[in-house]
Amino acid sequence: MTKIFSIAVTSLFFCCHVQAQIDPSLLKQVPKDTVKQTMNMDAVYNRPFVAVGKLPVSLGGYMETNWQHLSTDGISEGHQFQFRRMTLFVSSTIGKRLKFLSEIEFEDGAKEIAIEFAALDIELNPLLNIRAGMILNPIGAFNQNHDGPKWEFIDRPISATQLLPATWSNAGVGLYGKHYSNNWMFGYEAYFSGSFDNSIIDNAENKTFLPAAKNNSERFEEINSGLPLFTGKLAVKNNKIAELGLSYMGGVYNKFQDDGLRIDDKRRVDVFAIDFNTRLPQFNTFITGEWAWIKVNVPSTFTEQFGNKQQGGFVDIVQPMLKKRMLGWEKATINLACRFEYVDWNAGKFTGTGGNIAEDLWSIMPAISFRPTAQTVFRVNYRHLRQQDILGNPPAKTGGFSIGLSTYF
Repeated sequence: MTKIFSIAVTSLFFCCHVQAQIDPSLLKQVPKDTVKQTMNMDAVYNRPFVAVGKLPVSLGGYMETNWQHLSTDGISEGHQFQFRRMTLFVSSTIGKRLKFLSEIEFEDGAKEIAIEFAALDIELNPLLNIRAGMILNPIGAFNQNHDGPKWEFIDRPISATQLLPATWSNAGVGLYGKHYSNNWMFGYEAYFSGSFDNSIIDNAENKTFLPAAKNNSERFEEINSGLPLFTGKLAVKNNKIAELGLSYMGGVYNKFQDDGLRIDDKRRVDVFAIDFNTRLPQFNTFITGEWAWIKVNVPSTFTEQFGNKQQGGFVDIVQPMLKKRMLGWEKATINLACRFEYVDWNAGKFTGTGGNIAEDLWSIMPAISFRPTAQTVFRVNYRHLRQQDILGNPPAKTGGFSIGLSTYF
């Protein structure tokens, strides 16, 4: 971790030092993508980059910071200023049909540093391309399309962070491709990669919790079960209607053999997800949604607080209200938005009583945002959340405001 931090800081210093010595006229904006028609699968390239003179790389990134005041059942930690993250992008066209892109994230003031994406793309044909390195598993849409400036909400969706492991990346290799025909687009991705481990049922949360696997840095060097995780996605888009994606991620998560000796049954984790986004042309309303179903083979020796079925998702509705010259910005925009969320960590009933297992939550988050440019957003959010424990006792109520900004640079 110290080496990664040193390398990142040195790189940042070098880039700043070089940029300070060059003529600003040598800076040029790199197109966000070589293809104008994009899908969710293009999110890793659909970002602003800047080329510096004749340097062989292009640079970019984004940051997020905010103020927050929340309370749960009247108890609050008071006013909180948070620097959520700063992310650096470094990309390079190495040669003909050879592209490299990396994404390094510094979270909570560099408390956590992670390489979220670092892969080489070998472009053989629009329908057949190879990607190898550190990949973002394409489960749902948010995992790949997670950049803060793209969203009107300060917090990431609960289903993407507390149900699915947001920015879930692993060492892996696979294929992807796209096909265009008039207004129609089709895309696919298929990867074998590192996988989950026993921490998804053996963690501090004391429940089935897939995000716990992110804490295991050894997954980048070895797979706990010895068998790779498969992630695949199919997506179709019509430019005038919507984009629909269907994805699957699954594999064996437990260590079922040791030195060739069978020590346990194979236990799988399987995730199915559907994502959808559209724009209603009559009102210019943007709607984005995602829903996931999770099935985990939990040992029979575990209590029922460890669910073998989970589900959850979110829907965002964004309505532009005003787009005009404001405060000197030519195309500034004011948006109204609202996010609806639901998560159930234990979908089922108690075998003894037949009663519902109620470890779930729902949340509504209205928002207003101001975008001086498309790449910068100032956001005001209010969260109303209710969460029940496993026994279905009266829910804990959480509410409060968040004010923040996020910008590409």
